[in-house]
Amino acid sequence: MPNKFPLWKNLMVLLVVVFGFIYASANLFPPDPAIQLSGQSGAMQIDAAVLQKVERSLDEAGIEYFAGETDDESLLIRLRDIDLQLRAKEVIQAEMGGDYIVALNLAPTTPQWLSDLGGKPMKLGLDLSGGVHFLLEVDLDSALATRIESDLEDVKKVLREERIRYRSLAIKDGRIVGQFRDEEQVEKAKALIRTTYRDLQPQSEPGQSPLLLSLKLSDIASGEIEDNAIKQNLTSLRNRVNELGVSEPLVSRQGKNRIVVELPGVQDTAEAKRIIGKTANLEFRLAAIDRVGEVFPFRTPSGQGPDARLENKAVITGENVTDARASFDENGRPQVNITLDAKGGWQMGYATRDNIGRRLGVLFIEYKTKLVKSFDESGELVLTPVPFVEKHIISLATVQAQLGKSFRITGLEQRESSELALLLRAGALAAPMYIVEERTIGPSLGADNIELGVKSVTIGMVMVLLFMLVIYRAFGVFANIALAMNLVLLIAFMSLMGATLTLPGIAGIVLTVGMAVDANVLIFSRIREELAAGSSIQGAISAGYDRAFVSILDANVTTLIVALILFLIGSGPVQGFAVTLSIGIVTSMFTAILLTRSLVNLTVGGRKIEKLWI
Repeated sequence: MPNKFPLWKNLMVLLVVVFGFIYASANLFPPDPAIQLSGQSGAMQIDAAVLQKVERSLDEAGIEYFAGETDDESLLIRLRDIDLQLRAKEVIQAEMGGDYIVALNLAPTTPQWLSDLGGKPMKLGLDLSGGVHFLLEVDLDSALATRIESDLEDVKKVLREERIRYRSLAIKDGRIVGQFRDEEQVEKAKALIRTTYRDLQPQSEPGQSPLLLSLKLSDIASGEIEDNAIKQNLTSLRNRVNELGVSEPLVSRQGKNRIVVELPGVQDTAEAKRIIGKTANLEFRLAAIDRVGEVFPFRTPSGQGPDARLENKAVITGENVTDARASFDENGRPQVNITLDAKGGWQMGYATRDNIGRRLGVLFIEYKTKLVKSFDESGELVLTPVPFVEKHIISLATVQAQLGKSFRITGLEQRESSELALLLRAGALAAPMYIVEERTIGPSLGADNIELGVKSVTIGMVMVLLFMLVIYRAFGVFANIALAMNLVLLIAFMSLMGATLTLPGIAGIVLTVGMAVDANVLIFSRIREELAAGSSIQGAISAGYDRAFVSILDANVTTLIVALILFLIGSGPVQGFAVTLSIGIVTSMFTAILLTRSLVNLTVGGRKIEKLWI
């Protein structure tokens, strides 16, 4: 019985092998250590003049680099040595100031022809290649101040409704302090606040005037506000990281008021730093009618516009936004389409119903940090981050009709509108955050442990290859070729899919190797049994592959089901193991059955052979 594949099947096997080598070869080009520079705002242009300034600062500092490139949105400097990254970052940051984001990066070296085909190196997890580490500090005092300001407006409103007269009501040292006309009004106010605002507690101090009422947030309320601020910021950060498409990120709380963000295998770290580090919010305020209000600069895409005075109280904030999408208006200008929740829609409708003809300003609030230069006792340059708040108006339009849950804002450039939509869509931040530390992190298990792990896998592979050669002779060669091709295909698919390889993922690869060999052992053992039973050589080969196929399929399908369940219910390392195992099962089915069968058919198929070396 001849063993021959039709031409189309041999061509299919050949195409899969070529595919594997092409896309796996992307991992032969390791990235260069680099520094990436971009603007704090997406609208800032990074041109050749900025590149020359950066290169001049590196030359003066004696830092060796070999390539600088810019695309008008960001700048990339490739370095000779990874040890120079931190020093180069400090030099560039000191030269460019706080208007620019300077981030550590890894610049790809994949050939252009391979990139055009979609080839890219496989991503490595934090435990193998490290990544970017951000430590952010949440300004909890600001969250408490925001709550006190809101309570102040509510207290004023309820006192007016109940006709309780007061001389003044303001915030002082984190408390609401009120001055009343007489003691009777003080007692009425205390009784009303106790029943209406349980989180506010009246405070009395020795020698305090009987006409003075001091209100402070209770310790329980303060703790809940701080805890909710951290939780809301964590949720918002996770949403932002998901928008970036980072594989297996880590966003976790550290201590009372800090959040750790770790991003493995990130290429555009400047983009990540801008989106994660940007603490932005919107406030919609009506233009002030009289002189009571606050003046803000009006920024337009073409530059700085005239200042405008807005009311102190916001109609709605970014917390009321449920969806935000960047698009273009009928004139082709960038815009952000905003959808509000039920409360925000009602507040917007109520505020604009009686204010048609007035202007409504969109106030963009950013919490930034600027680097202040100083020198320590040894004369070394020290860069100290100092937080500051920047507020400017991005839109100031006349209210033509009552607004509802959906509306749009204009006045931004395309990249700014996309960033604003992303930040609003990810969720408002309950309190400002500042980046207090940024660094690249090395493998969590250490380079030595990784080297030992790779060495153990290599030794195991060599022993398996020798075992197959000794036991199955010529057919062992086919099995070893299939085993090597299985690894090539596995790496190719993981690279093409953008999957992240972690240390547990390597364990999945090792398990896949064992399963691929196991399939060939079943096939070759069946061929031996058929030969022992008196079958012809060609008949034994055909029966070996055909009858072992059912057992191999059952074993691999059940394992694949388990791997899928692990991926669905697991997280982090468990998912990394499940991904490599799932891909490895599919590739091992191809190499153990189709590839080895093709090799066998090409060498002994259709030929009259007296003895089979198996």
